[in-house]
Amino acid sequence: MPGFFFPHSNMTELSGKEDCKLAEDKIHKKKQKAFGADLKNYLKCMVPHIESGIKTSNSRNVMLSVEEVIQWSQSLEKLLASQSGQGVFREFLKSEFSEENIEFWLACEDYKKTKSDHLHGKAERIYEEFVQSDAIKQVNIDYHMREATAKRAQDPTHTSFDEAQKSVYILMERDSYPRFLKSKAYLNLLNRLQTNSSK
Repeated sequence: MPGFFFPHSNMTELSGKEDCKLAEDKIHKKKQKAFGADLKNYLKCMVPHIESGIKTSNSRNVMLSVEEVIQWSQSLEKLLASQSGQGVFREFLKSEFSEENIEFWLACEDYKKTKSDHLHGKAERIYEEFVQSDAIKQVNIDYHMREATAKRAQDPTHTSFDEAQKSVYILMERDSYPRFLKSKAYLNLLNRLQTNSSK
């Protein structure tokens, strides 16, 4: 079996690690720029619809007003009560690589409205996608809550994910939400809406 011989293996290993780190840093910066660009484009799409309204999934027009966007700053609850707010906040969380938090929260909200005979299937999907230790979109909850949620999901009720959902909500409220309110994305959207409404 052919092999490679590096006479200065330590030097090669070190410079390889440094090259890897530099490459990872560049990729991370590109990803941040890409997510930033996605958020910027999303917000650009939102602003022109102030007069015409925004089509939502249930096909009714929703007006994005200065008052609504200002209300988002009053509480995370008010932000998440707005479909437009959910969309803007989700794009912001994507830019921070933490969109699994809002996705889990929304999945739990949907789960609570599920008919009893469909609970088992939805509980299994939410558990596998967000809660189990090797979940693709694993949310940040402690070991004990993860275990307790796993037990509740095996014999599901409408409240099986309530504690985990509350924990993720508190995490967003204390961590991501204050950063969102200070973000250029939110402030620029608000400024553009205020400028358009004063014309």
